[in-house]
Amino acid sequence: MVARAPRKRMYRTMQGRMVDIEKLRTANETVRAVGNMNVNARGDVLGPHGQITTSKAEVMQKYYEQPKGKVDDTPARAKPTPPRKTPPTPVQKMTPVESKPTAKPVEAFKPKTPTEKKGIDAALDGLE
Repeated sequence: MVARAPRKRMYRTMQGRMVDIEKLRTANETVRAVGNMNVNARGDVLGPHGQITTSKAEVMQKYYEQPKGKVDDTPARAKPTPPRKTPPTPVQKMTPVESKPTAKPVEAFKPKTPTEKKGIDAALDGLE
């Protein structure tokens, strides 16, 4: 079987122009990327004045060398439980002070007594 050459990715812009994205990526690998990470488009860490301090290969190697954690073959129930810490000294509870509720005096409903009409009410009362 004959291996084919990788197909170029050509994109058509809204204006109808053809753009090769891979060619743009390779042409701009060394340009500082936008953001606050201080890297270029390839992923190299940049120092002052845009000089490469750490290459992408070194960054990836350092990342994969770090231990992520060890998987235990023993189930969680089979593991011995760690000894419990001694509980802190209990805080003394305050005893509530008994206070007698004060009863508020309730006023009984008293209907209003008819009062003398004054002012305009007295003047209009005889007109009906």
